[in-house]
Amino acid sequence: MANVVYFVRHGETFFNLYHRMQGWSDTPLTAKGKEDASNAGHALANLDFDYLFSSDLKRAVDTANIILEHHPTDKITAPIKEPAFREEFFGYFEGSDDAQSAVMVGAPQKFTNFREIFDQHGIAKVQDMIAASDPFHNAESHDEFWKRLDKGFRRLRNLPDNSVSVVVSHGMTISAIVDRFGDGQETEAPLNGSITKLTLDQNNTHVDFYNQLQIPDK
Repeated sequence: MANVVYFVRHGETFFNLYHRMQGWSDTPLTAKGKEDASNAGHALANLDFDYLFSSDLKRAVDTANIILEHHPTDKITAPIKEPAFREEFFGYFEGSDDAQSAVMVGAPQKFTNFREIFDQHGIAKVQDMIAASDPFHNAESHDEFWKRLDKGFRRLRNLPDNSVSVVVSHGMTISAIVDRFGDGQETEAPLNGSITKLTLDQNNTHVDFYNQLQIPDK
């Protein structure tokens, strides 16, 4: 028996628009971000889901509520807030310019942007480099990030068999999930409002599709 989970990246925020590091920091959805959420709601319109989760960060909750507005159901009146599905915490770098942060994190190893580090070393290395570069030692390491996120996955696995859930989460979080479980699938940053489908049983996680603005035809 398996459960199906659709992860949705929240709509565009002002920090997304300004290319700033946005982990546990929160900025409102832009007009485009509200449209992203609405589009996700329309894309999921024919999906009969049993649970709607979001991270407890406002941009995710707001996105989940907009999805619900476009997907009325008697079963769900509000998203279930689950802190385990938060974005990675970037510590000292929260709110900083993406490009400047990449230089601070990567320059000692001669990297000048995060994409170079992703392409050469993967997401886990990026997470650990950010944590190591934080002078206050608050940013999450790869292990700390997964210790938190695994709590959310345990919750999903313990839902009734054959449950269908939607989880509104974040770009780095969804990328990290696909990096871990996707068997080499591309982990270019997911678009705001995009949908990623997973199938879970008690022992396995399968990525059915990643970073889609519509649910693909079977």
